[in-house]
Amino acid sequence: MRNLECTEFLRLCLPRLRLRWAGFRKVRRQVCKELSRRKAELGLPGFSAYEEYIKDHPEEWKILDSACRITISRFYRDKGVFEELCFKLLPSLARSILLSGGNELSCWSAGCCSGEEAYTLQILWKVRVIPAIRFDLPLRIIATDINRDVLERAREGCYPQSSLRDLPKELIPQAFTQSGKSFAVKKPFRENIEFAEQDIRIQQPAGFFHLILCRNLVLTYFEEALQQEILRRISNRLRRGGIFIIGIHESLPRGVTDIIPYGNTPGIYEKVL
Repeated sequence: MRNLECTEFLRLCLPRLRLRWAGFRKVRRQVCKELSRRKAELGLPGFSAYEEYIKDHPEEWKILDSACRITISRFYRDKGVFEELCFKLLPSLARSILLSGGNELSCWSAGCCSGEEAYTLQILWKVRVIPAIRFDLPLRIIATDINRDVLERAREGCYPQSSLRDLPKELIPQAFTQSGKSFAVKKPFRENIEFAEQDIRIQQPAGFFHLILCRNLVLTYFEEALQQEILRRISNRLRRGGIFIIGIHESLPRGVTDIIPYGNTPGIYEKVL
């Protein structure tokens, strides 16, 4: 009964936040847990009372919005994507940059959560890509998220073993220092990564990028009109010939013409215009 109440509450409130219910069906338990905790803090008996509370306290929408943020992440999530990056896309981008006289490969990890995606890229770059292409080129990553707490965990760079379960085993001793059950990212793999607090709905980092990853965020949780707005801004930040990566179960909305599928791996696109 409690879950049904929360579901009805979410269906009512999500459109106000420009979020869509379809993206929250599988993760509603995590969201409802946060909302139930907030409801208890306020001493409210149920979600109908919380609905009335929000009507009288419009500042609560900001807290509700923060409760709807999903924080699921791990290293090397979606193996096929990272293997395509490691063995094909990153070397190809690096060679193009070298031929054009560039001096770094720039990447934006949008919705970076606790930093696993950004660190995975830097680990692959230093351990596998640079030795294979045989020239040194910095990979600079700006990793952004709206959630201050997960960004703090990202900056600390310490993770439980469960976060590393998908990472190729041979990379773990090279990239991490183990202390008990905690694994800390070694200093060389922390270099050239900047973690920044940003709301992708209204903000994006300055500059232009050869690679942008925006996985399991915009195209899963946001309403389509907002998706279109954000994708236009992302496209403006992506260099021609650059790579854009979304979640393997996501798809671009209608009307996107300047970013097209790249190869056969789901979720990988190229900027062509």
